[in-house]
Amino acid sequence: MKNNPHKPIVIWLLAGCFLIYAMVVIGGITRLTHSGLSMVEWNPIIGSLPPTSDAAWQIPFEKYKQSPEYQLINNQFTLEEFKSIYWWEYIHRLLGRTIGVIFLVPFVYFLVKKKFDKSFLKKMYVLLFLGALQGALGWFMVKSGLQKEPHVSHYRLAAHLISAFTVFGFTFWYAMDLLYPKDIVETKISKRVRGWSRIMFGSIVLQIIYGAFVAGLKAGLFYNTYPMMGHSLMPDTVTSFEPFWKNFLENPSGVQFLHRYIAIAVAILVLFVWEKSRLMELSKLQRSASNFMMSVVVIQFILGVITLIYSVPVTMGVLHQTGAFLLFASSLFFIHSLRKTA
Repeated sequence: MKNNPHKPIVIWLLAGCFLIYAMVVIGGITRLTHSGLSMVEWNPIIGSLPPTSDAAWQIPFEKYKQSPEYQLINNQFTLEEFKSIYWWEYIHRLLGRTIGVIFLVPFVYFLVKKKFDKSFLKKMYVLLFLGALQGALGWFMVKSGLQKEPHVSHYRLAAHLISAFTVFGFTFWYAMDLLYPKDIVETKISKRVRGWSRIMFGSIVLQIIYGAFVAGLKAGLFYNTYPMMGHSLMPDTVTSFEPFWKNFLENPSGVQFLHRYIAIAVAILVLFVWEKSRLMELSKLQRSASNFMMSVVVIQFILGVITLIYSVPVTMGVLHQTGAFLLFASSLFFIHSLRKTA
């Protein structure tokens, strides 16, 4: 890194990665504190400034009173109670705007200074597109809870979350391309491990999607026992929806059931890849990446069980989401390290 000619760009990209992580954490707090529907308008420019007087606060409060959430759930809210949920959503949106500025301004600077080669410039355009899409999906998600029902669509929530992970993944991967630019000659076993690593990564992404489904359907508030769901491994409620396929997409019990067992599959796949990678002559970087990934999946599994047992308290919910982020990042880092030198 010290003598890397791309050091400023790497720092910029990694700073973006950290801010995206912070965005996901704040988003988790916003959801867990039921603050996400407090701002009923999307004003990218005007909405950058918060209310500063009682009169100014009354404007968003009156608009909130027209929303289904206020009319059906929070109709006893005082102005002070409204402020407590407004601030989390405001911070979430402000951080999103900040990320946009931090990505765009250095990008223009590096572009003017001709710091990007042609192939890397295309990658930067991909990032800009994904960032814009993430913002649009955020409002698309919120809008679903401002209609008849005061709940955001769990499908839109999953799309918004996966979009954030996707932006992070591409940003992180591009940063690693600049940090570790030299290819290595792959052995037969490294190709096999890379294949299993992709399967492992796919299972992690699927688990993150189901984590969003669990959050959107509030499925973590049911069956707060482990490993049993109540008194059985698979209660009748898991398959109570018709048609059958809806049980694993829209039934809270079915979604929680799948989230539990995909977690086990993820843990087994990570253990399998970690064990297989031990047979390889890994560099120090690759060995560290493998061990870190293994440590994270163990911690994340434990966090998931504790979060479920205690009915998703805010602190545990945020820690569990952080664990998902670290597992996603560590698996990406490991996969990337298999094709790079230390």
